[in-house]
Amino acid sequence: MSESNLAIRMLHDRVLVDVDAAVGERRSGGGILIPATVKMGRRLSWAKVVAAGPNVRSVEVDDAVLFDPEDRAEVELQAKSYVLLRERDIHAVASTAAADGGTGLYL
Repeated sequence: MSESNLAIRMLHDRVLVDVDAAVGERRSGGGILIPATVKMGRRLSWAKVVAAGPNVRSVEVDDAVLFDPEDRAEVELQAKSYVLLRERDIHAVASTAAADGGTGLYL
């Protein structure tokens, strides 16, 4: 989904992301489902960028980004929930390019 399909235009350094519905569920190395109610340390989440403001420099639409789920604001657009972040709240961007030194991430 591109920004033109949304009924919203992002301003300044804001980024709108779509979080996977199964973000609360985790599996152990052996495949056991760990419910979201289990208290764990601070855990970051992955999401897909669906829109970005004009002052966003490091993130593009369709990038996968890593963010802290406690630093977020939720918004509902066209009966779907999204998360609104500032660019500075994004910790990393997943890279598909081979020029990233083999790490798969750039900060």
